[in-house]
Amino acid sequence: MARYTGPKHKLSRREGVNLTGKLSQSLERRISTPPGSQGRRGRRKITGYGIQLREKQKLKRIYGLLEKQFSRYVAQASREQGNTEELLVQFLESRLDNVVYRMGFAHSRAQARQYVSHGHVLVNDQRITIPSYKVQEGDIVTLRPKLASVEVVKEKLSEDENVVDFVKRTKDKGTLLRMPTRDEVANPVDYALVIEFYSR
Repeated sequence: MARYTGPKHKLSRREGVNLTGKLSQSLERRISTPPGSQGRRGRRKITGYGIQLREKQKLKRIYGLLEKQFSRYVAQASREQGNTEELLVQFLESRLDNVVYRMGFAHSRAQARQYVSHGHVLVNDQRITIPSYKVQEGDIVTLRPKLASVEVVKEKLSEDENVVDFVKRTKDKGTLLRMPTRDEVANPVDYALVIEFYSR
């Protein structure tokens, strides 16, 4: 499957917000300037459609998804009963690669996705290699001992275990306690505009 392998800072500068979640002095210094040779001229005035598009691109890039997969999540959230914005957040946050990231096993979602696709993650003692696998409430996510013994991972595991309220982690094992609410997920995105973009 195709995926973006270029510079992450370029995407952050395009959207005007830090999409990586990691602090970087070089990014913070240039975040207000769009990438490219025309970036210094500043941002042009954008239309209502353009605002919706940017919010959609922002959310899609935060989770590292391609258009087809992301639009499928939006369509699924729109079909089901309940608050569409809340459902979209839950679909995105319950992806296995995101749960691994939220539990503090990885520094980024991209790293978490690599752990999953390389077979280093177990869900209820079953090896899962699909990053988009939907984790259910109460599922136990564990890192395989081989990965947990790597120095970089051991250092990450020694950090604070209570990363977010909707997951619980003890050393190399964690549980999804419940589905998160939109307010618990601190993404710099207006979800209503994302839904409006697809409902045109």
